[in-house]
Amino acid sequence: MVLCEKMLPCQSREAVVTVLSYHNGIMDGYLQHPRLNKEEKLESLSQMVLLLNSLLDLENCLDSPLPLVRPKSRSADRKAVFCIQILFREHYTWQGRLIWQDGRQEYVFHSAIELIQLVDEILAE
Repeated sequence: MVLCEKMLPCQSREAVVTVLSYHNGIMDGYLQHPRLNKEEKLESLSQMVLLLNSLLDLENCLDSPLPLVRPKSRSADRKAVFCIQILFREHYTWQGRLIWQDGRQEYVFHSAIELIQLVDEILAE
């Protein structure tokens, strides 16, 4: 595989994660992505990373851009909403942004494990 194929950013690399509850890495929530017909239920941070990785495996940067996903309307029963933008990926070395919509903060991550740590720290508060 040519290096430029791995490092081209694509608009299909944005997902929205809505967390309804969280305790010690156990999550109740869902992930929205343009390639998914419906919300995908999430039960852990590791499941979130594996699902994102499988969605990234499906992408072809030469395809026309996919539409961005917008979170559902604000609900009082949710804990947090994150927009995850994966700008570059080579294996599990991901670089991107985590936008915590409820806290109106943005974080940069440099790997999948750093993404997991950021989400865990925010949700543990």
